[in-house]
Amino acid sequence: MEVNSRSKILITAIAPLIWGSTYYVTRHFLPMDYPLTGSAIRALPAGLLLLLFTRQLPRGIWWLKTLVISSLTISGFFVLVYLAGSRLPSSIAALIMALSPIATILMARLLLNERITTPKLMGGILGIIGVALLLGGFSGTLDVLGLVASACAMLTSALGFVLTRRWQPPVGPAAFTAWQLTAGGLVLFPLALVLEGPLPPQEPVTYAGYAYIIIFASVVAYLCWFSGLAHLQASTVSIIGLLNPLTGLLLGTLLAGESLTLFQGLGCLLILTGIMWGTGTLRLSRTRA
Repeated sequence: MEVNSRSKILITAIAPLIWGSTYYVTRHFLPMDYPLTGSAIRALPAGLLLLLFTRQLPRGIWWLKTLVISSLTISGFFVLVYLAGSRLPSSIAALIMALSPIATILMARLLLNERITTPKLMGGILGIIGVALLLGGFSGTLDVLGLVASACAMLTSALGFVLTRRWQPPVGPAAFTAWQLTAGGLVLFPLALVLEGPLPPQEPVTYAGYAYIIIFASVVAYLCWFSGLAHLQASTVSIIGLLNPLTGLLLGTLLAGESLTLFQGLGCLLILTGIMWGTGTLRLSRTRA
């Protein structure tokens, strides 16, 4: 039981580690003025690739449920994250996304009747404090649209993941991920063509950036994430998501050639402690010892 829980937690953790890098990739390698196009490129090819692999389509009410969930976790979320990533420093976007565990815990209580436990609540709070320390006192003007987009991305994704846990997809993580990415991409693609027009020719590094978010930030990350949601509580999975802002902040700092301060190091420690406490891995370690 212990080994199984640990393996599910480790597999789920791959997703936020990858997602944390998308802030940097979006801000530095992808065009800022094409959020719908960028989101469609991220979702649709990944979804079609997985559909070719799984060869399963929704049935009955799951056409509607897939559309609802994909609107929250894919199409809407991708556009909002793209806007946030292009208009905000990675650190600020990551700090707002750090509120996701608390939002998910509350939504899981309302929609799933998951008990709000002290370890999960304290794990989420420690994560927020840790991300705030990692931020290290940002100074400057913040884009209002970017702030709103980041907050909405946090809330919509939390709701989508809780609904996924509530409705329990009738297929495995690979097929369900394929449904969502394809549905989200099909919604975004015509909107992108009408509102933004065809994407103009780009530099090779931009195409490499798109390839990264298709293969890793979509296919690999969502497979790992929905595999976790299939076996772990939504509130537990949300705590693991704290690795997202941690990765985003550390990557932005390291690639900028800056060293971590004492407070930022403490922030890293608090985030990791919050994750271990909130997911129960600290208790598992003590039991094994």
